[in-house]
Amino acid sequence: MLKITPLNQTHREMNAKMVDFGGWDMPLHYGSQLEEHHKVRQDAGMFDVSHMLVVDIHGENVRHFLRQLVANNVDKLTVSGKALYTCMLNPDGGIIDDLIIYFLSESWFRLVVNAGTADKDVTWITSQRDKTAPHLEIKPRRDLGMIAVQGPKARVKVWQVIPGAQATTENLKQFQAATFEQYFIARTGYTGEDGFEIILPANDAVDFWKKLYAAGVAPAGLGARDTLRLEAGMNLYGQDMDETTNPLESGLAWTVDLKSERDFIGKQALLQTTTKRQLFGLLLLDKGVLRSHQKVVTHHDQAEDEGEITSGGFSPTLNQSIALARLPAEAAIGEEVHVLVRDKKLAAKVVKYPFVRNGQILV
Repeated sequence: MLKITPLNQTHREMNAKMVDFGGWDMPLHYGSQLEEHHKVRQDAGMFDVSHMLVVDIHGENVRHFLRQLVANNVDKLTVSGKALYTCMLNPDGGIIDDLIIYFLSESWFRLVVNAGTADKDVTWITSQRDKTAPHLEIKPRRDLGMIAVQGPKARVKVWQVIPGAQATTENLKQFQAATFEQYFIARTGYTGEDGFEIILPANDAVDFWKKLYAAGVAPAGLGARDTLRLEAGMNLYGQDMDETTNPLESGLAWTVDLKSERDFIGKQALLQTTTKRQLFGLLLLDKGVLRSHQKVVTHHDQAEDEGEITSGGFSPTLNQSIALARLPAEAAIGEEVHVLVRDKKLAAKVVKYPFVRNGQILV
């Protein structure tokens, strides 16, 4: 039996093509994945992300608990509403999940975790709580829905739909959130465009979605979400990283604080790691399509080294195939490599990602 979000019936009424996404019944597209992609880049689109899980942690000195739970340093969070992107690691340095942490008060932090790892995450967080901070309350919030509104016109359209919210939210910086009435409005995203992610009571999700639609916000499915995040060079858990990889080889070294004296789960493993592979961008020069798990051949010192595409696909904005690939660390931006597609070797160029941000092509 597939799990459903509060918007499931609404997606069906809008003729969405529904697919099984990690055990959730989710919309792939509403007719044209391509149109949905361009709408987000040029105007505004909305995604049902209610399958992701909000986990609230309450109690005395939550910060101390989070200091050792995650790889990034929650001491950076000093202003209420500020958010932090981080990985949660196992003792070997492998990535249990990537998540966002919001600081609301010293006795209340809010985590947003991936749908596919939500149960595993809650079990892990609870087990660590039981060891070091048994007084804390861990509260999974399946009573909430989440809608991401993304694109250059996204914020203006949200303000049309939530009268009065502009004054509270227009000065939010990237990775900040504010509460207005029943809405928790965060300026985070997963598309490379500006916008808001809005957490609200599940019972209000359908009404809010329909009001956004009436204001001209296009519904967008998982297909466009994937091409947008790939263009923006954003990792997808389960493809670009998982428990067998660490942040240093996944383009996420910037989310790991190894400088402070603070200890965290996985730190010792990372300090002892020699990073032999790194995440790079690829632009396909030949005709074809790049896909995850395709092998990539690089040439250094006459020897052939193999890498692998972690995420690949057609970029609607660039009108060519792009990928994220884990390659030998000595690979250089600008060098030519070959991707093995069936029995062919297709030429590709190593580039620095992101490929697209804020509507601008960067490669």
